Amino acid sequence: MPDPNDTMQILDKLRKLRIATPRDEAFKAHLDRLLCRDEAGNLTHEPQRFSAGRETRGVMVIDDPGGGKTTLIARALERHPVLAGCGERHYLEASVPSPATFKSMGATLLQRSGYPVVAANREAWSMWETLRGRLKDQGITVLWIDEAHDLFCADRNLILRALKALMQGDEAVIPILSGTERLREIVRSDPQVQRRFSTLVLPPVAEAADGADFREVIGEYCRIAGLAAPNEADLIPRLFRAARHRFGRCVETVIGAIEFALESKADHLDIGHFAEFWGLQEGCPLGGNIFLAPDWSRIDPDAEDDTLVIPRRRRRRAGS
Repeated sequence: MPDPNDTMQILDKLRKLRIATPRDEAFKAHLDRLLCRDEAGNLTHEPQRFSAGRETRGVMVIDDPGGGKTTLIARALERHPVLAGCGERHYLEASVPSPATFKSMGATLLQRSGYPVVAANREAWSMWETLRGRLKDQGITVLWIDEAHDLFCADRNLILRALKALMQGDEAVIPILSGTERLREIVRSDPQVQRRFSTLVLPPVAEAADGADFREVIGEYCRIAGLAAPNEADLIPRLFRAARHRFGRCVETVIGAIEFALESKADHLDIGHFAEFWGLQEGCPLGGNIFLAPDWSRIDPDAEDDTLVIPRRRRRRAGS
């Protein structure tokens, strides 16, 4: 058993671990097709040009909250062979600020590029024009805006126009937008913007496709934490249900369960530790805890009132 003083170090180590999945390759495929190659076929950090060389293209990554899209994109860019490394970074990233407006987003991106403090009375379009020049001067190829669905709450038309402008001219870059399904709906509202983006929808985890891999992940995490792995046969489907079938939430729940096991000085991880962590997170009664309830498959973790959701029986047709 690890010393209790080492618990935080173990948890930090687990949180920094990278879990390779087919999702990584899918995103890399979307991104790499937008980069140029040299005569030998090797990728370069120069963006591909489309429409007779006049504009670039972008990528949208869509997933529900807790799906792990932010971690996926961050790691892909940090490890990309031509966008990072050798002391150079050819990408710039930022999350949508609050309040999320056309002007505040421009100011945030300028500040992320190392630009001096932006005057409060400066015109918004002037900021975006300055940003275009800075991206070119700094050799930036990819501009990633995370939680982009929040960006369109106000100034939607201005933002859509700015996105089109970022993909045109000598300063054109490859935008990456990550967000929820609402982001895709907004971009679809402007056909001129939609055609410029490929879309990667990250699928929910499912027992048939991901169950065995996640059991291996849990086993490896337990090895690092000095715990014996759980052996409950229905742990994985309960985990997926509790985490809303979101990849990132599954990983967070596993680490949270390990935290409870370490703090209780257990020598193995079991489903009770998952129940403790999930109950703490959700504030649910025992009967509504997916890791404890016999009827766990009927529990809707997002239900506001009823703990159990019983599907309606179909009415029998007359004469049947």
